[in-house]
Amino acid sequence: MPQNPIFHDYTFGDQERKELDHVGHFVLPKLLTIDAQARLTESLARVESLIPGCKKGYEPNRFAAEYDSYLESLIGHPQMLKLARQVLGEEIRYDHCVSLNRPGGNSGAGWHSHAYAEDDPRYGFVRIFLYVNGFEADDGGLKAVPGSHLYRDPKIQAATDEALREGWLAEKTHPETGEPLAIEPLSVPPGTVVLMWTHAAHAVTPRKQDSDTRWTVVYGYYKPGKDPGERWITPEFERKRIPGAEGLMSEY
Repeated sequence: MPQNPIFHDYTFGDQERKELDHVGHFVLPKLLTIDAQARLTESLARVESLIPGCKKGYEPNRFAAEYDSYLESLIGHPQMLKLARQVLGEEIRYDHCVSLNRPGGNSGAGWHSHAYAEDDPRYGFVRIFLYVNGFEADDGGLKAVPGSHLYRDPKIQAATDEALREGWLAEKTHPETGEPLAIEPLSVPPGTVVLMWTHAAHAVTPRKQDSDTRWTVVYGYYKPGKDPGERWITPEFERKRIPGAEGLMSEY
């Protein structure tokens, strides 16, 4: 039985791909359908409710698709896979589904990047963030450093913007333009999808105390051929038959 659409119509052609490759992230505003937003909110609220007292090492937020059938169904959803393949090419693998909910008062996240194929840029890893109810720059907002992904550094770490500027960012320029790298705060409307290369430096601002929960989930896919490292997927889930996800669950 066909799955309900999760995305509205969008354009992701050569120009959009060039922007993603140049900047390190690409924003698709209001891409999620109203139905998808409602279903995601319900699923992410359920995952959030399971976190207190959960089993260490198998946390619901880190293995979100294994705790919720709707999140699981999106791994192999035709529109999700089309988008991932528009970025990575036809041959892809699934890596993770992680909930990134930020309730009011959440402290956010410091600067970091992730690893994959540091020695070979032919192998990409994209994170597809679904920002169900969006965010403002100063309220659980995503921050990025355009061009940082081109350094393919998996160990970018800084607790604050100032620490990043004084440390990793100091005197760094965009490898293609020579322009100094700088922090970019983002604001996005509800239903926005953000694509991000795995080596891009990114962080999250604190959620205001009186704000509601920022509902977010991220799906990771990569072009196989290099060691993906530790994936947030159990052996049982890797063997599970998920419609549409045939051939996506093995490492290579």
